[in-house]
Amino acid sequence: MVKAILQELALQKDYLQGATLDTIYFGGGTPSLLTQEELLIIFDKIKELHPLAVDAEITLEANPDDLSKQKLAELKNTPINRLSIGIQSFFEKDLTFMNRAHNAAEAKNCIQHAQEMGFTNLTIDLIYGTPTTSNEAWQQNIQTALDFDIPHISCYCMTVEPNTALDHFVKKGKAEPVDEEKAAHQFEMLMTTLKSAGYEHYEISNFAKPDWHARHNSNYWLGADYLGIGPSAHSFNGKSRQWNVANNAQYIKALSTQKTAFEVETLSKEQQYNEYILTALRTKWGCDLAKIENWGASFKHHFEKISKSYLKSQLIQQKNNIFTLTDKGKLLADRIAMELFMD
Repeated sequence: MVKAILQELALQKDYLQGATLDTIYFGGGTPSLLTQEELLIIFDKIKELHPLAVDAEITLEANPDDLSKQKLAELKNTPINRLSIGIQSFFEKDLTFMNRAHNAAEAKNCIQHAQEMGFTNLTIDLIYGTPTTSNEAWQQNIQTALDFDIPHISCYCMTVEPNTALDHFVKKGKAEPVDEEKAAHQFEMLMTTLKSAGYEHYEISNFAKPDWHARHNSNYWLGADYLGIGPSAHSFNGKSRQWNVANNAQYIKALSTQKTAFEVETLSKEQQYNEYILTALRTKWGCDLAKIENWGASFKHHFEKISKSYLKSQLIQQKNNIFTLTDKGKLLADRIAMELFMD
């Protein structure tokens, strides 16, 4: 797999047209399985092919059970300077329901060990809205994150994806469906608590202390170009997107013959606009009417027409040419974005 990744990096070296890399993100799958030596080999190839910013944000996703003291020591000897840890919950009951491999003690210990090892730039994931998470437990989950002084927190509502084990259990009555009223209340608890603690709610699911925004994810939401390497990886250049084959064996086989196995979709004006609405509206930076007009007067007219009712109901707020969601509107972000889409 590492050999194939190196080969794809070489084949795709011109995709970003020589731009300096501001961020690198090892995510999806289980990148923490990579050894220190393998990570360094990949970094050497990246630096050989691309200019890298001196202060580049370099993130690795990991589960708590992966982050032993030895693993953290190895990671400290690589260029990785940010860890994204899939905590999900600090309660055993929640973790069992989510079928997580780690336990509550490991959830806390890995954060403490990472901080002791010198990793100050940490983000953790938490999940709310599960049948096992009471309002009191959710408040304690948030407070535990604050007690650890985590600079960046990502929180997601539990969703039941079609054709998953959870979907099967819900349909069979073995698991409760998502209680939307409870989930909405826990989201409101989250916004209130973290705002009081000095965190900025800069994207629907993301909260950060001042100057601790996730630069990599922010680039996605702001429409920056990016190159994805590896099975299932997506790339985007503003005009088109492409995605690699998902199957590991097929990916490796293609790269062994000096080819990349991906599909490409050229985006129409409508798709480019919709992509912008979907990502920008989720952020504190919002949708810029001047940028929307670049796609044509009809796009601006459509946006202004549809947004009127949301401005009136105080789900959207406007400051000059910038439209952002209110806290009330954040509860309905996907629905509002969909209404603003162009067919």
